[in-house]
Amino acid sequence: MRTPLLLASVLLAACASAPSPAPTAKPYDLLIRNGVVYDGSGEAPKRVDVAIRGDRVVELLAPGAPADANEIVDAHGLAVAPGFINILSWAGDALIEDGRGMSDTLQGVTLEIFGEGTSGGPLTPAMKTEMLQLQDDIRYDITWDSFGGYLEHLERKGVTPNVASFVGATTVRQNVIGNAPRAATAEEVARMQALVRQAMREGALGVGSSLIYEPATNAETSELVALAKAAGESGGGYISHIRDEGEKLLESIDELIAIGRAAGVHAEAYHLKASGVRNWPKMAQAIAHIEAAREAGQPVTADMYLYPASSTGLDTQLPKWVREGGAGERIARLKDPVQRGRAITDVKAEIARRNPAELDALRRTLLVQFRSESLKPLTGRTLAEVAEQRGTDLATTIVDLIAGDESRVGVVFFSMSEDNVRLGLRQPWVSLGSDGASEAPEGVFLKGSTHPRAYGNFARLFARYVREEQLLSVQEAVRRVTALPARNWKLASRGCLDPGCHADIVVFDPATIQDHASFAKPMQYAAGVRQVWINGVCVVRDGAHTGATPGRVVRGPGWKATR
Repeated sequence: MRTPLLLASVLLAACASAPSPAPTAKPYDLLIRNGVVYDGSGEAPKRVDVAIRGDRVVELLAPGAPADANEIVDAHGLAVAPGFINILSWAGDALIEDGRGMSDTLQGVTLEIFGEGTSGGPLTPAMKTEMLQLQDDIRYDITWDSFGGYLEHLERKGVTPNVASFVGATTVRQNVIGNAPRAATAEEVARMQALVRQAMREGALGVGSSLIYEPATNAETSELVALAKAAGESGGGYISHIRDEGEKLLESIDELIAIGRAAGVHAEAYHLKASGVRNWPKMAQAIAHIEAAREAGQPVTADMYLYPASSTGLDTQLPKWVREGGAGERIARLKDPVQRGRAITDVKAEIARRNPAELDALRRTLLVQFRSESLKPLTGRTLAEVAEQRGTDLATTIVDLIAGDESRVGVVFFSMSEDNVRLGLRQPWVSLGSDGASEAPEGVFLKGSTHPRAYGNFARLFARYVREEQLLSVQEAVRRVTALPARNWKLASRGCLDPGCHADIVVFDPATIQDHASFAKPMQYAAGVRQVWINGVCVVRDGAHTGATPGRVVRGPGWKATR
């Protein structure tokens, strides 16, 4: 049933600034009156006033009940909800550059969760050296070594959103065996498990893998089970960019399910999708496999971004033998004339296997991120346009761009189906992750481009799929981005609006919330979010960022168990 749209309203009072640490004569620091409260449960909204003291919700009052507060906000006609949780964020580097996290904060995101395959630690000196070499437009010193040290660095620096992370399966693998393209020995797996246990003590939510990228492709299922078991000992789970989202989608979903079952932990598929036109029918089958596991009592979920295009490196089009051994070896191979020729031949052979629709999708690939100043003018062009300009075929263009930029080359691939986006979103166990950074259309960010999901993923949920298509109700959409991920990953007192919950709160207008980012112009802020508080501190007032940076590290169950 369609939820009636709320009428837009002007807030009659500004949202609170940072709560004073000094005692106050008034019972509350902040009182949000007259709003329609969607508490994250998915149940019908309530007409209650929300009272906040310090960084917590302390009471839900009957509408208009006598009460006093240092700041009173009139949210008449607006939705009041827990702050949104971005389960798949790449905001880490962007937050080091600009702690405000503009593009997500202005959509109501109050928690950024990292860890798709890689995490901020644990790091060896060699890993730190490689990370410094791979930095592009955003450059910074790496002053930490541990998993927890990275998150604490962000908190000390000052960031607007709360931050959390999974420990990266690739990160612990590199810590033990570097980029070696081989299976790990039993002794090496045991050392990886020890690193996972330490990360869990430092607050990791579980283990995150990304199995299509080197060197993660070399991890056997047994290695991943062992890491997930280590996380599960203190309540963590397993989340994965599965091994294949195209031809072997179903086998890869089955591997995810098998890992979760063998380790006895919650398992989740990152950005559930079926890539390539010939594989689009597999989306329904993948969902059926997950449903079967859930019906058997296994906790399996997925997350999505709400666009029919992905974004990753152009280097994913290279054969595995080119990508093995890390970025340095990949570039060295492509610059060797003999190996370059072999790589072009292999890429041509793979392209020849594509049907006309898939070939057209490859030709439309958008180039969005380069390291080299000489190649940055190609930003926003399609692969076909650049190939035509250079007078080279697609395979040669791919190889030469990667070699010339000495990077992955960030791109947007148009390989997915809008109908499958809708199908995935209909599943009640699907939450949302942008799979993007949280940035601003200014400064260093203007040196490249991005996918519109970085600016519009959460607003798009409410604008397109709730208001326009009526695929979900407002209360169900709120649940997907609040209580659902909070419950899946044991985020105590987050994703809720009950007394005792952290005061991460968003006030928005369901009638006007709107994403404006497009593939042609992705760096455009969303609109319709009026006020946002994080840990009781106002970070968005009347749709504008206040500059406040109250974000904290949100730690997982292993950290809590040790204190």
